Amino acid sequence: MAHYAFLNSHNIVTEVITGIDEDNLDNLPEGFSSWEEFYGDFRGQTCKRTSYNTNANQHLLDGTPFRGNYAGKGYSYDENNDVFIAPKPFNSWTLNNSTWSWEAPVAYPSDANADYSDTSLPVIHYQWNEQYQKWVEVSRLQYNSETENWNLIE
Repeated sequence: MAHYAFLNSHNIVTEVITGIDEDNLDNLPEGFSSWEEFYGDFRGQTCKRTSYNTNANQHLLDGTPFRGNYAGKGYSYDENNDVFIAPKPFNSWTLNNSTWSWEAPVAYPSDANADYSDTSLPVIHYQWNEQYQKWVEVSRLQYNSETENWNLIE
């Protein structure tokens, strides 16, 4: 199984579909050299394969990253670098040209316990405040060892 992104004339992703595995060339209709070419011709749009397992230019299963990020509707395709880039979330954020991800001008707080790995620490969720150019706490969770659940601290 493979995923394919359709691009409009401005290289913006309009749709992502699941299609035939790119290595399965036995069933490729005559006259086409790839499934990208076939799907693009069928739809009348440029079609580019995208990897469901690629995010921030890293392959989630330790494979080779493909085209920077898994494409999503509204993403742009940078044909010079052959990567998909998410829409810019805020004007102050800049594109990291090695991860192909947007970064805030201030790093995400390190006290967030974002991966929930340390149950002795709260998990703190932050949201970017563009006006004040800082991360603002929006919720805090504490682990309850009796119920084995993370509960919202009010």
